[in-house]
Amino acid sequence: MPDKIFETVDAYIDGLFASEDAVLENIRQRARAEGLPEIEVSAGQGKFLYLIGKLAGASRMLEIGTLGGYSTVWMARALPAGGQITTLELDARHAAFARETFRIAGLDSQCALIEGPALQGMESLEGPYDLVFLDANKDQYPDYLEQAARLLRPGGLLLADNVIRKGAVLNPPADDAMARGAAEFNRRLSLHPQFESIVLQQVGRKGHDGLAMARKRS
Repeated sequence: MPDKIFETVDAYIDGLFASEDAVLENIRQRARAEGLPEIEVSAGQGKFLYLIGKLAGASRMLEIGTLGGYSTVWMARALPAGGQITTLELDARHAAFARETFRIAGLDSQCALIEGPALQGMESLEGPYDLVFLDANKDQYPDYLEQAARLLRPGGLLLADNVIRKGAVLNPPADDAMARGAAEFNRRLSLHPQFESIVLQQVGRKGHDGLAMARKRS
């Protein structure tokens, strides 16, 4: 019953505040038809990313983990004229799908996709970025944290998805690299001298998880 009410409330919130237009619905439909993993952010989470981008006045964003480009489109829509989001994706099939997504959404000029290992891609970039969103393999989140600290401008925002892992971060199993990575990321973020941060626990149609939010100190 608790899980059901969480999903129902999620649908209620999305219906009021994050209704998907034809472009966003098309991304989901294409992704299901192509067999992409059903792990993209929810509509409400996408709207949250959009609003954070707007509130931050972000004109240069970086996303780690593109998948089908659903979250990328939400964030790109928050960009001002001339703004750009760079998104990194390891899987060649997902990258090709996302490029088609950006074309359909009319966002080719705002979205730059780099294909290959995320850490290598981050190391090749130069800042400053206004916002960095982590939503890829959690086992490397601690390494992504250090690159985000390098790339963000003072006052820039770091968001990291899936950092609670249904509570597995409390005592990560030895064979769960993702939970161990998320737990280590949370530990390092809490102590990082360049960030002031918090983790927001989340429940809803995507289950029990959490989003880390941090601001790079000025």
